[in-house]
Amino acid sequence: MFSQLKPLPTDPILGLMAAFKADTNANKIDLGVGVYKDEQGNTPVLKAVKKAEEFRLANETSKSYIGLAGNLDYCQKMEELLLGNAHPALLANRVRTAQTPGGTGSLRVAAEFIKRCNDNATVWVTTPTWANHISLFEAAGLTVKEYPYYDYEKKGLLFDEMVNALSQIPAGDVVLLHACCHNPSGMDLNAEQWQTVTDIAKAQGFTVLIDIAYQGFGTSLDEDAAGLRLLASQVEELIICSSCSKNFGLYRDRIGACSIISKDASAADVSNSVLLSVVRSIYSMPPAHGADIVSTILSSSELTTMWHDELDEMRSRINEFRSLLKEKLNDKCHGMDFSFIERQHGMFSFLGINKEQIERLQKEYSIYIVGSSRVNVAGISHANIDYFADAVAEVTK
Repeated sequence: MFSQLKPLPTDPILGLMAAFKADTNANKIDLGVGVYKDEQGNTPVLKAVKKAEEFRLANETSKSYIGLAGNLDYCQKMEELLLGNAHPALLANRVRTAQTPGGTGSLRVAAEFIKRCNDNATVWVTTPTWANHISLFEAAGLTVKEYPYYDYEKKGLLFDEMVNALSQIPAGDVVLLHACCHNPSGMDLNAEQWQTVTDIAKAQGFTVLIDIAYQGFGTSLDEDAAGLRLLASQVEELIICSSCSKNFGLYRDRIGACSIISKDASAADVSNSVLLSVVRSIYSMPPAHGADIVSTILSSSELTTMWHDELDEMRSRINEFRSLLKEKLNDKCHGMDFSFIERQHGMFSFLGINKEQIERLQKEYSIYIVGSSRVNVAGISHANIDYFADAVAEVTK
């Protein structure tokens, strides 16, 4: 049986990681992999996480299964983090949440849930979107199509084109939106645009799926969830896929959540039964560690304050280097304007350089970025920013 298998191409980002690791250049820079890094190039364990882990180690009393939905306190805390404590959907008991193995696991659960609801549904994603979105939904047997989003030429949104496309999507289909810090472009909808999209969703009757993997990395925890909260207050049904990898730094602990908002409490119970059936058929029950850490932090005012401070520090560092990167590149790359970098949010931005220039950056300077020219701004530091800017200036002459 196995002899019939053919080798598949390596994931581009995983391939970059391997090439970077093997590179012996002392000046090498990894701007490909999507993880937060500090000034020393490390992805640190947050102090609040360390304290929560100490508490868990001292107080855990069982290694038994935790149930299909996972840690129920974690699920409640995530709902409140995403929607706010007094959101109408929560007050009306319309929300049901399952803990998932990371944001990717949440998306796969959502995909299977959508398939159970309508096996003919098409999932519409932004052009561009996180590459794994497409494979996740296609793996569940769903059709995936794209709608206009990012303007590569003007480095902004194709909002009019987006509105036109969304206005033609029928009920029964699903539209995926990034809540904040769009991956890979960094371009987000403003408040007025969120309202326009909400109005279209209500008029057309399609279901919205919100992917929120970077809450707190854009402007603030609340502002980054503003579009999500608006939609949740005005539409009858909504799917939310969330992740704690970035804002809690729990990448390897694989902790996320899939939340379903239904039109009323009775419908929410039905949705929940299907959601948990999906979970049972994929991985049965989630791991405990990551959810316990998040629950412990959000249950303690001391640890929550500590986490907020650390999250503010990470966000401030990213925004600082957006400004510095814009200044350095504008100064060194004559005739080019990189001001768009400062107008974007989160870790990612397209540089807008071509494939040959990207290949030169890697071959001649050991600077690793994705072939689309997406860079992880968090990989820039005071120690490497001039080297990076000089290299970009050289390859774009």
